[in-house]
Amino acid sequence: MKNIAALALISSIALVSCKKETATVTKVDPKTGKTVTVEVPADSVAKVAENPAIRDSAGIIKQTFKLEKGKTYPLTTYQRDVKTMTDPTGKSITATSESTDEMNFTVNDIKGNVYDMTLNLVAKRSSQSAQGKTIVVDTKLPIPKEDDLKMIWNINRALTGNKLAMKMDTKGNVISITGFDAVYNKVSASVGTLIKDANQKASVVASLKETFNEKVLKDQFNKNLTIIPKKGVKIGEKWTTSENADASGTVKVTSNYVLKSLGNGSAEIGVTGGIPKKTEKKAQGPITHSLSSELVQTGTIKFDENTGWITNQNINVETTQIESITDGKQSQSMKSVSKSSVMVNPSAK
Repeated sequence: MKNIAALALISSIALVSCKKETATVTKVDPKTGKTVTVEVPADSVAKVAENPAIRDSAGIIKQTFKLEKGKTYPLTTYQRDVKTMTDPTGKSITATSESTDEMNFTVNDIKGNVYDMTLNLVAKRSSQSAQGKTIVVDTKLPIPKEDDLKMIWNINRALTGNKLAMKMDTKGNVISITGFDAVYNKVSASVGTLIKDANQKASVVASLKETFNEKVLKDQFNKNLTIIPKKGVKIGEKWTTSENADASGTVKVTSNYVLKSLGNGSAEIGVTGGIPKKTEKKAQGPITHSLSSELVQTGTIKFDENTGWITNQNINVETTQIESITDGKQSQSMKSVSKSSVMVNPSAK
């Protein structure tokens, strides 16, 4: 009887040990749009710090940053555009362009709630493909043989390998970025090997300063690094932002966000929106010219729950433009469709 009892006890222990532990994760049900709590295997849930950067406080989720001194955090941006143009005869031409900017941030020191960081500009790559021909400008490759590409490569190569000093607080506000003058001087010296005219060289550097400066980078990082509103949001809550799509500010790109889930070491945000379809018509005598355009975007953005750092972004943007002319009897139209993938840290899906 003792042996039977012992066997029964061992069997009971075995059954308990074989039972898989579970954990609960809160997310939005894609079918109903409601917030639900589901059980998942505990071993599939990433370890979350006791006090994570993106945390739930009484149902309100807020994003902060908890970066470690001496660690490096990636921010590689990648964009792929496939543009198809169809002429009035129905003939189509497709062109593809890609661009990659590889950079990362090393935390040198933490003073109070401010991070002292080094922004490392690692590499740049761009390519264009059309009608069976592809051209590539890559700072990790030798200088291209084509004369018209040598200038682009020289500028990009001079831009990379540089370090900028950046200060950011724990809420994700970029306080300052400095060190641009050294980069401008390096670019100026680099283009000087191809351009002898002082005015032309100065023009190239002046153009660079318009697109590569503290304000531009601060705006870029503030958009990429912090998405959740400062006041915080609930799981399933939506919020909207808009920005100018043209210089005049008359056309706005709207981005609708929803916090889809928080847990398993990650915060996932869904993105939709764009520019609603708009048609403009102008008549001159019997001829009417019309132009319609529309932009639609969908995708997701993921952040590390423990550090607050962006781990992955994948947003698809489709732009459609149709231009037509008619005299009331006959009409002709041209159509342009651009499909873009806009990614951050594309290797970390």
